Amino acid sequence: MVPLRIYRHLIPQLAAAARSPSAPKVAASASCAPRPISPLPALAMAAYGTGACADSKLLFRQLFEKESSTYTYLLADVGDPEKPAVLIDPVDRTVDRDLNLIKELGLKLIYAMNTHVHADHVTGTGLIKTKLPGAKSVISKASGAKADHSVEHGDKIYFGKLFLEVRATPGHTAGCVTYVTGDSPDQPSPRMAFTGDALIIRACGRTDFQGGSSDQLYQSVHSQDFLFTEGYPALSCP
Repeated sequence: MVPLRIYRHLIPQLAAAARSPSAPKVAASASCAPRPISPLPALAMAAYGTGACADSKLLFRQLFEKESSTYTYLLADVGDPEKPAVLIDPVDRTVDRDLNLIKELGLKLIYAMNTHVHADHVTGTGLIKTKLPGAKSVISKASGAKADHSVEHGDKIYFGKLFLEVRATPGHTAGCVTYVTGDSPDQPSPRMAFTGDALIIRACGRTDFQGGSSDQLYQSVHSQDFLFTEGYPALSCP
């Protein structure tokens, strides 16, 4: 997997190009009716975002574990008095770092979530549950893995007034899911999709192990409108 930092020097130029009146526009699916937003400023937020989004109550942090080149994502509803938070794809080696950050920010971790069963590292959800007994683990039902909450396509995971929608994106593994931020008017904008290894920078995840399927992954990538329309611009890839 390619660290996002390699592309950071391109983000200011790309963002400026996206704001240009001549920048190409892609028609969004009428059934989803997403809000029109430029994808490249959202990518810049994914690379640099360290605080609450200006027009929402979402706090967003991107964290990196160098041994497996895994990105972990911390999201919280800072508009809620308890500041409930979720942690996506934590790694066992960096659990203490993540929990220290959560404590420093005054957040309450509700869910430790996985996009899929990982082959390149040990998930940190089990360790998190021993250190924070109130936190619950989340993974897809199709993964076959044990968790406090087994989710399926279309489920919504709430933290405060914010939520993530579950999208089934199998192919890299049979149980891969993507978590997408909510699409209602009271949810954060720009929207974000946390794709796990279904979609990575300039590529997709490998399919030659863990019950992977190239055909299934192709269908997952091409059937999800968030991959190609302005409504789902920020593809955040662990």
